[in-house]
Amino acid sequence: MTRTPRRRLLAAIAVLSLPLAVGACTGDSGGGKTDNPDADVTITFWHGWSADSEVAAIQATIDAFEKDNPNIHVKVVGGITDDKINQALRAGGPQAPDVVSSFTTDNVGQFCSSGAFADLSSFMADSGVDPAATFPSAQLSYTQYDGNQCALPLLSDAYGLYYNKDAFAAAGIDGPPKTMSEFDADAVKLTKTSGDSYSQLGFMPTYHGYESSISHLAAQWSPTYFTADGKSNVAADPMFAQAMEWQKGLVDKLGGYAKLEKYRNTFGDEWGAKNPFMTGQVAMAIDGEWRAGMIQADAPDLDFGVAPFPVPDDQADTYGKGYITGTIVGIASTSQKQNAAWRFVKYLTTDTDAVVNFANAIHNVPSTIDALASPDVSQDEAMQTFIAIASNPASNTTPASPNGGAYQLTLQDVGYAYESGKDSDLKAALTKAAEQIDTDIAQAQ
Repeated sequence: MTRTPRRRLLAAIAVLSLPLAVGACTGDSGGGKTDNPDADVTITFWHGWSADSEVAAIQATIDAFEKDNPNIHVKVVGGITDDKINQALRAGGPQAPDVVSSFTTDNVGQFCSSGAFADLSSFMADSGVDPAATFPSAQLSYTQYDGNQCALPLLSDAYGLYYNKDAFAAAGIDGPPKTMSEFDADAVKLTKTSGDSYSQLGFMPTYHGYESSISHLAAQWSPTYFTADGKSNVAADPMFAQAMEWQKGLVDKLGGYAKLEKYRNTFGDEWGAKNPFMTGQVAMAIDGEWRAGMIQADAPDLDFGVAPFPVPDDQADTYGKGYITGTIVGIASTSQKQNAAWRFVKYLTTDTDAVVNFANAIHNVPSTIDALASPDVSQDEAMQTFIAIASNPASNTTPASPNGGAYQLTLQDVGYAYESGKDSDLKAALTKAAEQIDTDIAQAQ
């Protein structure tokens, strides 16, 4: 699985200075696409996977590439963080990587706008790769910024609804909800109180809950974060207010912010066997494809189902969509071996067998249209649900920005204040947030 997906947003805080850090090395990087990719060459590939199974899976992909391209040798450096990427792209030189992968899609806008990653558009055109025919629209959205396709998707994560089948049966609920009104009713019905707390909560709706961030939940409203000219749209698009009003309404229906937060503090670690959905503390959860494998490993007796997360009642015909993110890969603009590097990136991201085999090995969602439709992709029932979500044309993501995920953090702060009752004027708060987002982006450019 992709490592700690929820922390992508938090990781954006640590790398907000990336454009300043790499700016000094761009414009005169010494890199370019002048090398002969048919010559005997060694390229350096940095990635972040560290678990033994993940390292073995990416190495198997590399081995297959080298077998098909015997003149190109791939030097692999694993366990790389975004901080190390930042430092290496800033320094350049012979020790810098040629190809880089990152788990943090929020960095793409910085990689593109600063010139840290090479624009791959000409490489794709020369190779006959049509990005719109190769990758789903959400994946293309989070791998480009302002027309610069400086990265490509390397496997995906999709978010859906996990539900406890035994709890559903006990509450007389036949199947997963499809609309928000159905979801609210089920969440209330599944909630059991115990004194001033809960013995079972239908759903943890607070934004501090595991994976229940505003960006993940708001995707069900299909909001537009920025206007065509790059200005924040969070105040003008009513979908943001509707998403937050729904969330606040569910917080109130389930006992209020203070009671919910007190209960949340009893939860075990999100990534361990004491995850609250896995222990039965909550009956429904929003989560990604990786959770199914964790349940099978650490809570094998839990009878669970997976479905798309519900949609607003007035968007019932879009049921099946969800929030999409994933791992990205790009070519360092400082690389002097960009043609050889491109052959490797093209194989990693567009070869159907390579994408399917890698996805199956680490239990991620494939990231190309052909791989998603491949009969060789995992037929596990839960995984097939997430594959359908990733294939849905209405699925969406948070777009790239030149200052990373800062705009998401600003929006999240509005959510924190609104759900807790500290700020009741949502319209004014969103207007202020839009102004702050525009100011922050202007300062980053």
